[in-house]
This record gives sequence, structure tokens and C-alpha cells, in this order.
Amino acid sequence: MKNRSELREIIMKVIYQVYIFEKSNIPYDYHDLIKDLLEVDNEFVNSCVEGIIQHQKEITRLADQYLDGWKMSRLNKVDQAIISLGIYELKYTDTPSVVAINEAIELSKRYSDSKVTKMINAVLDGIYHNEEDYAG
Repeated sequence: MKNRSELREIIMKVIYQVYIFEKSNIPYDYHDLIKDLLEVDNEFVNSCVEGIIQHQKEITRLADQYLDGWKMSRLNKVDQAIISLGIYELKYTDTPSVVAINEAIELSKRYSDSKVTKMINAVLDGIYHNEEDYAG
């Protein structure tokens, strides 16, 4: 059984693949992408992946609003996936805000450089402090 941190890493990898496929106009089924990385069906993974895809425009709009001098489209796909998961958890789930932010930071520390980690932290922190309708 995987813990939530491990599940978030799987979500990040699936969203990364989704972004690659969408950019290349390659058809995909995100259920198949999840199955490739996770042997057991998991509601948390399914709902997060589905939610991130469903709310992508709003997630990108928020990220762009808080990325100082940057746009989501300028980030690499891994960083986009991490930031998307962090924003999704902040805005659309009952994950405690501090957990959503810390988990995104931990993923960023493993997959990005320290500048990007600081940027992701600043974006999520800004959303947490300024968006009144966040869920957590």
C-alpha cells in the first residue's frame, strides 16, 4: 500500500504525461496512464488526475497570476505538473493547506532545482493567502 506522498508522485507523473501528450496532440486515456504506474485502483489518484484535467484552465490562470514574471507555459512539464497538483489540492480538495503546499515542495525538491522550488512555494503560498474560496 502506497502512502499519500507516493501517490502524489504518481499523480505528478501521470499529469506530466498528459501535458506531453496534449502538447503533441497524441490521444490518451488517463486511466491507462494511471494503470501503468499503479497496480491497484486508487480513488485519491483517480480523483486528483481527473480534477486537474477538468480544472486545467482555472489552475493555469491561477498559476500565471502568481508566477512573478513567468507563465505556466514557460515552466517545464514536470514543474507544471507539480504546481498543478499543489493548486488543485489547495483549491478543490479538503487536504489541509499546509500539507498540500509541503507535498508540492517535497516533489519539487526531488524533481526540480531550488529556484523552481522557491517559485512553486511562492505561488502556492500566494494562492493560500489570497484566494478566499480555497477548500483547505
